Amino acid sequence: MRSRFTLLLFVLFFTACRDGELELEPKPEVYLRAADLSSLPEIRQEGTLFYDESGQVEDALRILKEAGMNCVRLRLWVNPINGHSSLDAVENFVAEIRSQELGLWLSVHYSDTWADPGNQSKPLDWENHSFSQLRTAVRNYTAEVLERLDPDYIQIGNEINNGFLFPEGHRYVNPDQFTSLLAVATTEVRKYSDKTQIILHHAGIEGAAEFFSDLNQLDYDIAGISYYPIWHGKDLQRLEAKLDALRLSTGKNVVIAETAYPFTLDWNDWTNNIVGLEEQLILPDYSATETGQSDFMNEIEHICRQSGGIGWSYWGAELIAFRGDTASNGSAWENQALFDFEQKALPVLGVFRANKP
Repeated sequence: MRSRFTLLLFVLFFTACRDGELELEPKPEVYLRAADLSSLPEIRQEGTLFYDESGQVEDALRILKEAGMNCVRLRLWVNPINGHSSLDAVENFVAEIRSQELGLWLSVHYSDTWADPGNQSKPLDWENHSFSQLRTAVRNYTAEVLERLDPDYIQIGNEINNGFLFPEGHRYVNPDQFTSLLAVATTEVRKYSDKTQIILHHAGIEGAAEFFSDLNQLDYDIAGISYYPIWHGKDLQRLEAKLDALRLSTGKNVVIAETAYPFTLDWNDWTNNIVGLEEQLILPDYSATETGQSDFMNEIEHICRQSGGIGWSYWGAELIAFRGDTASNGSAWENQALFDFEQKALPVLGVFRANKP
C-alpha cells in the first residue's frame, strides 16, 4: 500500500511539472539538525550548570554544537513583560550563536507572548491599530528584525493554523487580511535578502495540506510542521506519508519545526508536566525512557530523510527544572529536555551526531 501511494504521488507530481503547474524548490545545502534554545539565557541567569555526556561542566550551547547541532531556533516576542525573548535579548544571544558558527532560525511570534493555534494576541502596543496601521507595524517590525538579527531562516508567525494577529489576521474570520499581513512580512524579507529562507509554520499534519494550499500565492521557501504525538497523533507512518505528500503538493521544502519526546514520566519540580501519562506515548515502540526518547528521535530523523524533508528542530532542548526541585513555577517540559534531572546530556544527542558532516 505504501509503495502504491508513493507511486501515485510521483505520477501526479511529474504530470504537474509537465503542465508547468509545479516546480520543486531546490534543496538547500544544509540539512537542519536544530534545537530551540529560546529559554537558555533565562536559565543561565539562575546559575544552572549543564554537564556533557562524560559528566564535565559545559555550557548547553557548546554541548549541543559538539554533538552536531548546526542551527539554533529562537522565539521572538515584541514587548514581553519580563524582557526575555525581546529583540534586545535575542540580539545579545544571537551574537554568541554566530560566534559558534551556528545557523540562526527565528520564530517570530508577532505577539508579546506565546503564539499557537489558539493564542495569537496582538502586541499591546499594536492593540488599537487600524488594519492599515497593523500592516505598517508588521512591515516596520519585520524590517528591524532582519536588519538587527540577519537570520538564515525566518518563520513568519508561530503555528498559524488559524492565522495570527487576532482578530484582524484570523484565517477564517478575515482570510484576505490574514494573507495580506503575511505578504507584507514576506515581501520585507525578500527586499532584505534573497538568502534568508522564509518558513510558514503549521501545527500538526491534519489540515496542513489545505492550509498551505490556501497560501500558495505567497512567496515562501519552507513548509514547517510541528509534530508532537500527544497532540498530532501516534502514527509515524502517517506522518511520513503526509510530509511526503506535502512536499509534492506545495513544491516547497518541508521541515519538522518542532518535536520532542520524554525520557521519563517522573518529575523534578512541582510544576505539572505536559506529558506525564503512558497513554500519551507511542507504545510499545517508544517508552518514556532514555532509550525510548533516543529511538523516537532517530525515527524522526529517518522519516525526514525518507520523505525528502530538509531536517528538524527539537523544541525545549534546554527546559530542565531550572528554578529548583521545589519550584511551582518551573518547567513543564523538564522530562522532555535533552538533559536529565542532573542536567547531564542524554543519549538522544546521538541523533545530532549520527549525521554530523
